[in-house]
Amino acid sequence: MNVQKWVQKHNQHITYLTGALIVLGFFSKGLFQWELGYTATFIAATLVGFLPVLIHAWQALSVKVISIELLVSIAVIGALFIGEYNESAIVVFLFLFGSYLEQKTLQKTRNSIKTLTEMAPTKAWVYQENGQVQETDSDEVNEGDELLVKTGAQVPVDGVITSGHGYLNEASVTGESRVVDKSVGATVFAGTLLDNGTLRIKATRVGEDTTFGKIIELIEEAQDTKSHAEKFIDHFARYYTPAVLLLGIIVWGITQDIRLAITILVLGCPGALVIGAPVSNVAGIGNGAKRGVLIKGGEIMNTFSKVDTLVFDKTGTLTKGQTELVEMNAMPGQQRGLAYTAAIEKESDHPLGRAILAYAEAHAIDYSHLKVTQTKVVKGKGIRAVVENQTVLVGNRNLLTEAGVQLNREQERKLAEMEEKGISTVLVAVDQQLALMLGIADTPRDGVKAALAALKTMGIKRMVMLTGDNVRTAQAISQQLGIDEVHAELLPEDKVGYVEKLKKAGHTVAFIGDGVNDSPSLASAHIGIAMGSGTDVAVETSDIVLMKSRFTELVHAYGLTKKTVKNMKENIIIAIATVAFLLIGLIFGYIYMASGMFVHEVSILVVIMNGMRLLRYHTKHAE
Repeated sequence: MNVQKWVQKHNQHITYLTGALIVLGFFSKGLFQWELGYTATFIAATLVGFLPVLIHAWQALSVKVISIELLVSIAVIGALFIGEYNESAIVVFLFLFGSYLEQKTLQKTRNSIKTLTEMAPTKAWVYQENGQVQETDSDEVNEGDELLVKTGAQVPVDGVITSGHGYLNEASVTGESRVVDKSVGATVFAGTLLDNGTLRIKATRVGEDTTFGKIIELIEEAQDTKSHAEKFIDHFARYYTPAVLLLGIIVWGITQDIRLAITILVLGCPGALVIGAPVSNVAGIGNGAKRGVLIKGGEIMNTFSKVDTLVFDKTGTLTKGQTELVEMNAMPGQQRGLAYTAAIEKESDHPLGRAILAYAEAHAIDYSHLKVTQTKVVKGKGIRAVVENQTVLVGNRNLLTEAGVQLNREQERKLAEMEEKGISTVLVAVDQQLALMLGIADTPRDGVKAALAALKTMGIKRMVMLTGDNVRTAQAISQQLGIDEVHAELLPEDKVGYVEKLKKAGHTVAFIGDGVNDSPSLASAHIGIAMGSGTDVAVETSDIVLMKSRFTELVHAYGLTKKTVKNMKENIIIAIATVAFLLIGLIFGYIYMASGMFVHEVSILVVIMNGMRLLRYHTKHAE
């Protein structure tokens, strides 16, 4: 084992030994008046403790970085040169002990994230061709493999239950420790825990492609993504530390006072300034991760804290997206219309389409034999297809109008009546004739109204709902939730255009969507926020992901980002105030090398502890 690895492994013991030698030195002089022992033990303490500091300084210098360790190394060598052995020993010990405490306290800020990453499944039981199961590493499972999951085991992949029934704890994915009842056909996620039952599942996503794998990847990337404040401080420190070294040399050259010069090197260490912003960032991201909010980096924190305008998609965002077909008006002679509609919608991921399929299956509508061809999705309007050689349109009023399908007076009256109830309407036309008017209900998510009211008290000035739904339905939902501004019957590109319009007007805009047709708007806004139950594209396009798809998470995220940015600023102020205090102390002669290093290390611990307060943050509004 080389010296560098040995020192790294035994760094804690070296710190303790350095401290013990200093105590022994004070005893030598205080109790026994033994000057030689006093000097010898302090020199020994300096040399023992100096080794890890010197190694770190050399490592940084080898990549052309003038580090804090280099400043301390020069100061310690200078103190030894002028015979200030007690100062050199105490400076080394305080620096080592401070670094040790920093690592211990910083580890606590990382524990919330580390705990999550350690929840990743490692083993899987895979069915073989002979029907037997064999244990294997979860990384070796392939898509399409069938797996056995027993009570108490982790689900190793994302998949679909093919047989069995069980209760799953999905805390690792949603952040909420709640048991969910699942059976055949239900989706399961890697990292979730089977509390009770036995399942056979078919793998649909494996390894890093699983939902849990993506969560881990997002969190790890977020920790490495720096805010403007961090980037500025890194850039500043790159020049500040060499400037302190140069200042020390100039002071020594002018005054010939080496004690003053090396004291400047110690006092000029920018430790608290360098560590203040990152510790706030890591603690804030860790807090969010524990509560089901994935924030993709420090700059996202900074930008979201400044947001004054929230723009919401309606279906699946403000509403549950658990739609139900509650009204069906079939035109005379159009009995096959629902079967045609179900055949077209079976490939759709839209909540309205799922409601139609659920209704068809519940009423034993047979559509499996129907052949669908020439399917074309008309963005923001619906679907055009050919079924059994008949042209079928499924969508909103605009789709039918563009195709030249006319509604008579009675049909117009009935459509208006449905829309005024606040239900979404889907019109179906077969060969240019209106066949069906479907009414699909979608209720607002629980707690949305209270969450929106809380966001207003926290600083949101403007809330806007954008939807492709009709005006009457949109207004009915907005009135329930207390949203003043509504824009309906919009195409996806219209939503993007409106977001751009708000940005040009000087607003800082966040767009919140579930991902169905939302990705362009999520990417266009200053901050894109995706519901975790939305599509993969939305989760990857967005800046913040609400894993439980609850609006209380949105309130928590907004409050957390504001608190994190405030915490960063507090840490920067503490760091600058410390440097100012030390310089004033140096000018008036009451700060020396050892006392300066003590204040320096205390300031680092103060900013770390201040940052750690974010781990306990929980806004009273996010209940």
